[in-house]
Amino acid sequence: MPASLRFRLAFATSVLVPGIHPDDAHLADCLRERGIEPTACVWNDPAVDWAGFDAVLMRSTWDYFQHYAAFLHWLERLPVPLINDRALVRWNSDKRYLLDLAAQGVDIIPTRLATAADLPACARAMAGQELIVKPTVSGTAWHTVRGRAGEPAFEAALAALPRDFRYLVQPFLPEVLAEGEWSLLFFGGHYSHAVIKRPAAGDFRVQSDFGGTSQLAEPPPNVLASARRALAATAALGHADIAYARVDGVVADGGFRLMELEMIEPYLHLGAWPEAAERFAAQLSERLAGRALTC
Repeated sequence: MPASLRFRLAFATSVLVPGIHPDDAHLADCLRERGIEPTACVWNDPAVDWAGFDAVLMRSTWDYFQHYAAFLHWLERLPVPLINDRALVRWNSDKRYLLDLAAQGVDIIPTRLATAADLPACARAMAGQELIVKPTVSGTAWHTVRGRAGEPAFEAALAALPRDFRYLVQPFLPEVLAEGEWSLLFFGGHYSHAVIKRPAAGDFRVQSDFGGTSQLAEPPPNVLASARRALAATAALGHADIAYARVDGVVADGGFRLMELEMIEPYLHLGAWPEAAERFAAQLSERLAGRALTC
């Protein structure tokens, strides 16, 4: 029988997925059993009374990067704590954090920063290489292009990108197609489970929106160790209390190359690993009880 209500937890969502996502359904049930009522709230809905909740867990805010200034304003005005706090979310919302991690010794995919105006020159300096270009603030392959530097079609794609963004320029790693991309899930700093994601035939994007698939897999020891180093580097940068994280990367040249750290609204693959939802619910219960929750 569910426990009596102790806390109200807002699941921040978006107009894309306004309710509790099916992958989070078991997590929501586990929370209710612990006396925590999860309520889906669209993050930019002005009618939501955020002060009526004990905390906010960001889940399917999958359009925040399309409304970035409003999102940052919303973060600052939230009257209750965030699970994964504000400073961590701000830092993680701009992929320039990859360079911060590289400075800490994390093995990332080689990354250059460029304005839209500088993209042609940046591409010319990497002539002949197959590249991926994406905004520093983005998600779900938004405004992401792939092509070979120097080819007219790629130059045209670069010219068509929005002019007011900054971009990451990275070599495309064919291992994504051949071997897939790893996602390792951590809760409270402890490894939980992992999946390997593969793109659909003829595509390079591993997201399910584009036909990509994922399956549970056990990461090799070096992959797990590399993921832990990325989280340790994040802690060294001042973000030690990480309630949940997804570490994405690919094995290339015998080592794990970090592609992204997802600590805002990652798909957690809880439907494939229900025990993870139960552990996460237990951790959230402890945080809401005041033992680990901070503003």
